[in-house]
Amino acid sequence: MQWLPYVVAYAGIAVFLAAVIARFFMWARMPIHVRWELYPVAHEGKRAHYGGSYFEESKWWTKPREVSLLGELKVMVPEILFLVALKEHNPKLWIRSLPFHFGLYLVIACTVLMMGTGVLGAISTSILGGGFGTFVSGAIVATGVSGMCLAILGALGVLQRRLTEPGLRSFASGADIFNLLFFVVAFGVALGNFLLFDRDFSRTTAFTANLVTGDFAALSGAGGEAFLAVLTVVLLSALLAYIPLTHMSHFVGKYFAYHAIRWNDKPMLRGDKEEVEVNKLLAQKVSWSAPHIKGEGKKSWVDVATEEFKKK
Repeated sequence: MQWLPYVVAYAGIAVFLAAVIARFFMWARMPIHVRWELYPVAHEGKRAHYGGSYFEESKWWTKPREVSLLGELKVMVPEILFLVALKEHNPKLWIRSLPFHFGLYLVIACTVLMMGTGVLGAISTSILGGGFGTFVSGAIVATGVSGMCLAILGALGVLQRRLTEPGLRSFASGADIFNLLFFVVAFGVALGNFLLFDRDFSRTTAFTANLVTGDFAALSGAGGEAFLAVLTVVLLSALLAYIPLTHMSHFVGKYFAYHAIRWNDKPMLRGDKEEVEVNKLLAQKVSWSAPHIKGEGKKSWVDVATEEFKKK
């Protein structure tokens, strides 16, 4: 049964990738969203700092637009790493959510380092010798342990806030509570494995390297040591597969929320594909039963928007 943890890990990775790809295409194929039309738009370039837009130009539709990738990165990177919007609008939740998310980033960094170790070790064992190998090993332990501790602390903090704040408690679902507890349990078991049997992360690093190289070598240890190692793999793999199947997949949706809704200021010009798509959507039938609409599946959105409403 030495192959069992490897099969579980590969399955978790496969489900994660498949679910993320499915989510991406699901959102990418959805109809055009109503744009916010809120400024500043990060990619406006030199106008962004005062909230301006290309509409300031006369005959703006005839002129090339300035789109700044750097401007978007200046907003997105701090938002992803430090949850800037949450800090501005809900600082009490932010102080709990930031360690949770930052802990996840550190765990991801730890995983990448361990995978890189596997790749480099497969190329040549001498690469990881000397001071460089010591530095990488230390970085793996530092990012892994600090990441799991921060994630556990943050998850408990967010859970406490959800259950005690009236504004959040009223719509805190069982799934929300389960999700946070899942992180606490999975990372708690992994942290226990570190404290009891794998203080230098060497066994965990070796397992990750084996995943990269396809080596199904048996995990070292026996009894409780082997059981806790396998349990760690099972829980972390299940967590990895579970995340994109829930609303926690917002790490994918955030791209569309910003680029397709919040920052989408592309002009709709005659004959463009946007005009064709919008016209198709406007031709869809409305089934709303509200008395001021009475769509009944016969009226289109154009009919509803242009007909004169007569009050009885």
